[in-house]
Amino acid sequence: MTDRATRNDYKHILPLQTRWADNDIYGHVNNVAYYGFFDTIVNEYLISSGALDIHKGAVIGLVVETGCKYFAPIAFPDGLEGALRIAHTGNSSIRYELAIFKTGADEAVAEGHFVHVYVDRNTRKPTALPDAFRKALQTLT
Repeated sequence: MTDRATRNDYKHILPLQTRWADNDIYGHVNNVAYYGFFDTIVNEYLISSGALDIHKGAVIGLVVETGCKYFAPIAFPDGLEGALRIAHTGNSSIRYELAIFKTGADEAVAEGHFVHVYVDRNTRKPTALPDAFRKALQTLT
């Protein structure tokens, strides 16, 4: 079995909560819900750090790659914590690495990644990461 990440492997932790609608017929949180958690973790960090203005910013991120490994099931009403770190920063792209933990647990129940390419909001052409992004990401590497 692949080694699981621990919370000490990550720089940013965000409390999350499972929802009733996240459970599937098999009695656990469905795999698609994890991607919603991942999206929430990344965007909460970018918005709260001042790097991303979702309404008026000139630059937006588009997901070009995702992946997830699942280690243990979770189910409603589990409390969770989402974790974030940066694996790679390019000229216009970022590889975010994420993990989901049950509240207070040390080992991840799932680990994943997103690669975002940042583009001009209007033209959708890749653009260099703004200084605000680079500054916000420094604490996550």
